[in-house]
Amino acid sequence: MGGRIPRLAASRYPVSVPLAAVIPAPRQPVELHEFPEPDLAPGGMLLQTEFSEVCGTDVHLWHGKLSGVPYPLIPGHVSIGFASKIRGDVTGGDGHRLREGDRVVFYDVHRTCGRCYACAVTGTPTKCPSRRVYGITDGAGDGLFGGWSEAIYLEPGVVAARLPDAVRSEDYIGGGCGLITAVHAIDRAALKLTDAVLVQGTGAVGLSIVALARLSGAGVVIAIGAPADRLELARRMGADVVLDLTTTSPDERLERVRALTGGRGVDVAIEASGAAAAIEEAPALVRDGGRYVIAGHYTDAGPSAINAHHQINRKHLEIRGCWGSEAGHFLRALQVLERHAAQVPWRDIGARVYALDQLNEALADAAAYRIPKALVAPQQRAQR
Repeated sequence: MGGRIPRLAASRYPVSVPLAAVIPAPRQPVELHEFPEPDLAPGGMLLQTEFSEVCGTDVHLWHGKLSGVPYPLIPGHVSIGFASKIRGDVTGGDGHRLREGDRVVFYDVHRTCGRCYACAVTGTPTKCPSRRVYGITDGAGDGLFGGWSEAIYLEPGVVAARLPDAVRSEDYIGGGCGLITAVHAIDRAALKLTDAVLVQGTGAVGLSIVALARLSGAGVVIAIGAPADRLELARRMGADVVLDLTTTSPDERLERVRALTGGRGVDVAIEASGAAAAIEEAPALVRDGGRYVIAGHYTDAGPSAINAHHQINRKHLEIRGCWGSEAGHFLRALQVLERHAAQVPWRDIGARVYALDQLNEALADAAAYRIPKALVAPQQRAQR
């Protein structure tokens, strides 16, 4: 079973044959394999992994819901580790030199071309066709490019940074990819002071959106989700009002939202649930001329039925997608954690810790929504 978060001291001598957890193919059990330690290119680093995570994307990978995935795969796209080896001088994305022994975090997108239409013209590098992401687009045959491993290879050019001393490891990995995505979603929402904000979904992404909306000066923050323990965590993250998706009807939720907003509806709604029904419900909850950001539909959840006249055009509703994140969102997430992690319980999103040989259990727990997020501690061994 998952245990308490272990403490790992930096080691200058990681194992020479790291062990990693591999998804061999969709719907297949996770396997453990040894991998050779890579030869570092100039500007490369080897991390001794402290924590990674099992997020919703990893469950989608396990279920085979993402296209073009090069199975077998070492998952784990957001991780933290100690720099055990660095070849040459490496400067972090925050401008500070990285040294062996530092706690290091990194932006999971490790390659974009910088020249395509998305990169150079529209300024949307998350849609670069050459985009490569740790734990998602690199197969196990490419090497240690996933966090479900005792060691991670950071190739030259990866945007990395030393984790600020004020931020505990469990704060960073509790926020994880959900926090970085939430920074992007808040940007897309263009929040203004005193805006009424509705968040659909109380998973890892939704919980971080709740916290960032509160920190951004929202007038009221409403969260819709389930189960009860996630709603309680949403309150602790900054929600003023929580509505249980399992015990309220759409009509009841609409009545409550309008009562909280002078009959108008919220200024901004942000979807973080991945549910098709959320898209159908949201337009009625947003005021005329309001904004709706869709951040949770990372895979195809099926069609949503919307009346374009009544729900979009007549309402003068603005709808924005939110795909992935950029390096700036990663670095700003670190700044948010440095200033606010002592007050905002990101650490509690990572509810349980699993060793590498427990990841089949971790995926099952995450897929069944038994926990907000499973953490992976590759140096830990299961207690049998």
